[in-house]
Amino acid sequence: MSHEDRTVVTCLDASGRWRPARLTLSPLVIGNSNNEKTEGASPSQTLVIGNSNNQEVAGLRVEFLEGAERGSAAPLDSGVVTGGFTDWHVHLHLIDPTALAGSPITRVHDLGGDPASLAQLAQTAQTASLTGAEPNPARPPEVLYAGAFLTPPGGYPSDRSWAPEATYREVAGARDAAAAVREMSAAGASAIKIASNRDSGPVFSDEVFLAIVETARAAGLPVVAHAEGAGEALRAARLGATRLAHAPFSERLSDDELAELAATTEWCSTLDIHGWGEPTPEHEVAVANVKAFVRLGGRILYGTDMGNGPTPIGLNPRELASLAAAGLTPEQQIAALTPGDPRSPNATLLWVPRDDRGELDVAAARRLLADDLNSLAM
Repeated sequence: MSHEDRTVVTCLDASGRWRPARLTLSPLVIGNSNNEKTEGASPSQTLVIGNSNNQEVAGLRVEFLEGAERGSAAPLDSGVVTGGFTDWHVHLHLIDPTALAGSPITRVHDLGGDPASLAQLAQTAQTASLTGAEPNPARPPEVLYAGAFLTPPGGYPSDRSWAPEATYREVAGARDAAAAVREMSAAGASAIKIASNRDSGPVFSDEVFLAIVETARAAGLPVVAHAEGAGEALRAARLGATRLAHAPFSERLSDDELAELAATTEWCSTLDIHGWGEPTPEHEVAVANVKAFVRLGGRILYGTDMGNGPTPIGLNPRELASLAAAGLTPEQQIAALTPGDPRSPNATLLWVPRDDRGELDVAAARRLLADDLNSLAM
């Protein structure tokens, strides 16, 4: 197939708009270590990356179409194209991270692990993204991480068998709080994780919580809170956490409380961990809270707490089913998965098919490869 072969599809752009787009086969040139070989009319058409051997392979490029430029070509109605998906709550030390290679999940956010190990995983993933033989190989996802849980002495999860010592950092007071945040920041953290689990031990005083938040803000890092126990979700938000690691499941929140949270926080969904497909009271509460939170304008991020129990490695159909039970349409589920920019260099593209009813089957999303153009054009 020549580089001029193309298929018109509906594609999600970086601003969250569905737009007609042309998929084009473009050369991806693997250059030597000095990136000496180049080809193509512009950098947007050809990606040159370092490798010991010069070689050229076919890669997919997205070209958005506007008005007359679209011509008479109608986008395929059998599915849509997006950038790769994100899981905003994982624990990589509890899974085999290599099992994520090739998954529709192309970015993960670890919310509690050994900072040194996570920095190494992130570097390995970054290196792999720069040395793959095509834009969509079965390579590992991008790794973002918060580093260790910040918790009071004896607090959650210091008493859990799944939490080795390096995965949590006990914080003794306000001065120590600032030091702990600086440690995570120096280790490459993109957020700070606070454990505020009143049902499983001590939680931070307001003074220490605020010290963490203030130091994190100064470092440009958002604060993510594991808020568990009556009143903890609202308390964490009022003290400055801007993301909850879990949709609240300890109590059914009122509309007034949810409206306040919708204005100040976003939530990682993590619905499936409450029973892993078997109904539980916590699942019922969390789904009801999510449904009202979204109705009141709140933003949900797809997160699975991957590694917590029998969670699938990769895209979790049960998590998506729970989001559907909370009233999220397939398009809203895709928004929660925060797809990457399909036009970014070396982007991974996904194909999301439609089911027999014409609805997007998000759970069936898969990586889109150059060879797929033949089947899509049929």
